[in-house]
Amino acid sequence: MAALGCALVWVTSTVMRQQAIDDGIASAESVMSYAARSLPADAFVTGQLTDEQEAAVDDAIAGFGEQRLRDLRLWSAAGSLLYSKAGESSGFPDTTRNQAAQRGNANAEVIVDVRSSTEAEQPGEQTQVLDVYVPVTVEDTDPSGAAPPGATQATVVGTAEVMLDHTESAATLASAVAKVALVVAGGLVALWLLLFRTVWTTSKNLQAKALENARLALLDSLTGLPNRRLLAERMQHTVAEAQSTGGRLGMVLLDIDRFKDINDSLGHDHGDELLEQVATRLRQALRDEDIVARLGGDEFAILLTDVRSVADAERLARRVRDLFVPPFQLGEMSLHVETSVGVACLPDHAADASSLMRTADVAMYSAKHHRTGVATYSPDEDHSSPARLVLLGDLHRALDPADDEPRTLEMHYQPKVDLDTGRIVGLEALMRWRHPTQGLLAPSVFIPLAEQSGIIHRLTRYALTESVKQLATWLAEGRSTPVAVNLSAHDVTSTRVVEVIEELLAEHDVPAALLEVEITETALVADPSRVVPVLERLAALGVRVAIDDFGIGNTSIAQLRDLPVAELKIDRLFVADLGDGGRESAHVVVQAMVDLAHSFGLSVVAEGVEDEIAAAVLRRLSVDQAQGFLYSPAIPADELVGLAMLPRPTGTRVHDDIAG
Repeated sequence: MAALGCALVWVTSTVMRQQAIDDGIASAESVMSYAARSLPADAFVTGQLTDEQEAAVDDAIAGFGEQRLRDLRLWSAAGSLLYSKAGESSGFPDTTRNQAAQRGNANAEVIVDVRSSTEAEQPGEQTQVLDVYVPVTVEDTDPSGAAPPGATQATVVGTAEVMLDHTESAATLASAVAKVALVVAGGLVALWLLLFRTVWTTSKNLQAKALENARLALLDSLTGLPNRRLLAERMQHTVAEAQSTGGRLGMVLLDIDRFKDINDSLGHDHGDELLEQVATRLRQALRDEDIVARLGGDEFAILLTDVRSVADAERLARRVRDLFVPPFQLGEMSLHVETSVGVACLPDHAADASSLMRTADVAMYSAKHHRTGVATYSPDEDHSSPARLVLLGDLHRALDPADDEPRTLEMHYQPKVDLDTGRIVGLEALMRWRHPTQGLLAPSVFIPLAEQSGIIHRLTRYALTESVKQLATWLAEGRSTPVAVNLSAHDVTSTRVVEVIEELLAEHDVPAALLEVEITETALVADPSRVVPVLERLAALGVRVAIDDFGIGNTSIAQLRDLPVAELKIDRLFVADLGDGGRESAHVVVQAMVDLAHSFGLSVVAEGVEDEIAAAVLRRLSVDQAQGFLYSPAIPADELVGLAMLPRPTGTRVHDDIAG
């Protein structure tokens, strides 16, 4: 603004100064015209004036006043002095300016004169004089005859140097410039103040808005609770403090069941009102040091900053869930709400803030899935834990080992024994994983992981391939013992598994009657419309189908009658109750299963037979076959070499004979 003000003052003063000079030139030209009018043109040629001519000039310029006109000098074309009002008899003009005037260009220059020409002035006082050179012209007829008749033209015959007092004009100019500068300065100061006030007000508003935005960025706009970002910041501080002091933290995640249905049926306004009431109940019921936050939607988090044990955290979580027992009043309607609550603790279930939140989330979804209301974190429910992800990677490598790596997936076989004769009438193929660091792993460790990750189809193909190859080897040795392979629920919903079995049997020239497949009852009832066609194609191929773990599902009698299956395998839970001290009701249940299966022409196999008492009861209940540790665990194929398919004495383990 200062630069702008200086520029405005400079431009204004320059224009005013030039205007003053232009006015001085106009005055000088007027003086020149009066002076030259009383002189003949040839006087400027001869360079001399008579006394009468000088007197005429004095009379002509007398009206301009002594105070204004300081001096008038008339110069001839040759540069000689013709006349001086001040009485000078000799001198020389300013050559450059004089020549410019003779070319018809009037020019002026402000000079400082230290001479005193008036009585009012003190000797030696400096005054400003405007020194103007103007051309002296006369009008004559064009001698060339080119101009129209009577036309005249102006001819420069000399120069008039007019010296005008400029002190008053300079003072007026300085005063005007000062006023302009004052006005500009005042205007700019006023503008600056206005702009400053505007900027200051805007800045304050922006600052207030920024503070409000920062506050809203850390708080939930609906409930006023801390949001996910603020919770994360406080968790970092609280976790660091707990780790340094050895304390324990609890994280409780809460999700409102069927909240979408509430929104859809009652409207989002009532849904928002419900969330506000939930936030109020949580704030009022918890301790001051606990942190309640809304993570988004219908999900809330509670950071328990000081808990003595995991059981204590779970107790607090159940108390939180009890807050939802009283109904919520939405207008004139009372609404009962259920919740799913997950609990995790640090350092018991997590090592940092991020993993604490993740494990609590796993626990919450476990509570929702199992409908338990409250669930504490369990690694068994954590399908995305780092350890399980590492194990999944190892399983991928086990399916595709490098050329120089041994195969770690193995097929073991458990005999199925005819209870009447003691003969081994079949084998069940069971997969084992010889993990490089964890040793021999049972299917219950890695099969669920394979089902969740989608590689169960590759494991099933591997089991079918190895079993059919083993059947081909035994056929070449003159042995023909049927082998049963388990199919997961994911496999039996697609006919692709039938095509794989058909290809393997044809490739290795193995009769379909030697291969059995087992599916669980729960897989059958989950999607019968897709499973039954697969079973029908397998039966048409000649492959026997067995229902595994029978008794724990919901298969109806009508379904069982129409299913293309040849065998039922009673779940080990029922067999365990038949041993020493078993309940009589278990006998009745197993007898009913056997009678039902036999009425449909199905054979019955009992799983998990571990003692002779259970085996005796099963024989009495007309169960056809049995398998379990009483006879042999699942063992590698090479340990079955020499196993005689002959009747065995009652109570003698098959595996003992193999070892012998």
